[in-house]
Amino acid sequence: MDGFPKYLLRRLLQFFLVIFLGVSGTFFITKLSPVDPVEQSLSLMTNFGATDPRAVELMRQALAELYGLQGSIFEQYLAFWGRVLRGDFGPSLSSFPTPVMSLIMSALPWTVGLLTLALIITWTLGNLLGALAGYYRTNTLLKLSGAVVMALHPVPAYIVGLVLLLVFGFIFPVLPISGGAQMNLQPGLSLDYIRSLIQHGTLPALTLVLVGIGSWFISMRSLVSNIVTDDHVVYAELGGVSSGKIFSQYVARNALLPQLTGLALSLGSVFGGAVITEFLYNYPGVGRLLIQGIYRGDYSLVLGVTTMSIVAVAVAVFIIDLIYPLIDPRVRLG
Repeated sequence: MDGFPKYLLRRLLQFFLVIFLGVSGTFFITKLSPVDPVEQSLSLMTNFGATDPRAVELMRQALAELYGLQGSIFEQYLAFWGRVLRGDFGPSLSSFPTPVMSLIMSALPWTVGLLTLALIITWTLGNLLGALAGYYRTNTLLKLSGAVVMALHPVPAYIVGLVLLLVFGFIFPVLPISGGAQMNLQPGLSLDYIRSLIQHGTLPALTLVLVGIGSWFISMRSLVSNIVTDDHVVYAELGGVSSGKIFSQYVARNALLPQLTGLALSLGSVFGGAVITEFLYNYPGVGRLLIQGIYRGDYSLVLGVTTMSIVAVAVAVFIIDLIYPLIDPRVRLG
């Protein structure tokens, strides 16, 4: 097996290995939590009066079965994989008896929309500014832009988010600072609802863009600075080829290939930034759901959100891996 089929098989094996190790790690790490979901559920049920000990024991057994906590750790692990393959993470402790999967599916579109928009803007703008700054090294405006994005690069997402929240939410209250849309609007394709979505998503998306643009700018500028000294670029300049054509055809196009690989590698960290951002702005996505689950000791919710996040990031990386050979034929033939 040669060429693309071999490449596809290798990527598929890596894809399933990443999911297996990530989901298995999630299961065993959650076992380290001091919170026992069964005992916590029982305490909530028995807080309002005395309960027959026999009834409590029956509830304990039923809850252990409900949460998949019966048997040894190995038996629980096998049962957990069975539930993962069925898409069943049991009921949420904090929103009992709502299934965890229902909570995740209601929050997932918000996170996907926010991350997709922020990642496209960050990757495109960061690479464009970095490529221009690396090629036109004497341009004052590009130097100033580079200084700004590099200054923002090491600042944590929650600091940037708090500053934006104070500026645009309190000092100049022009944007909403909480929620995903206006509460009294019916979800749909109406102009009012779409406008509300854009207004509520502006600050979370802007936070992710400002935090993430610096890394793309720095790496792209470094790549372009090295490429402009290559022989084929120097010969093109000596041959009278226009600077615009050299920039687009000879420099930026070659520098984008490593950046596409970097995009796949950055998806996990981008999701990590989105978790803090969603919680900061009370944005109704998976990140806020995860932090709420951690604070409330909701074992099933944390396990479900983390597992689905691992699968989602792995799928996104796998798709980028499949697109890469279409851009660089050397991968397909290698």
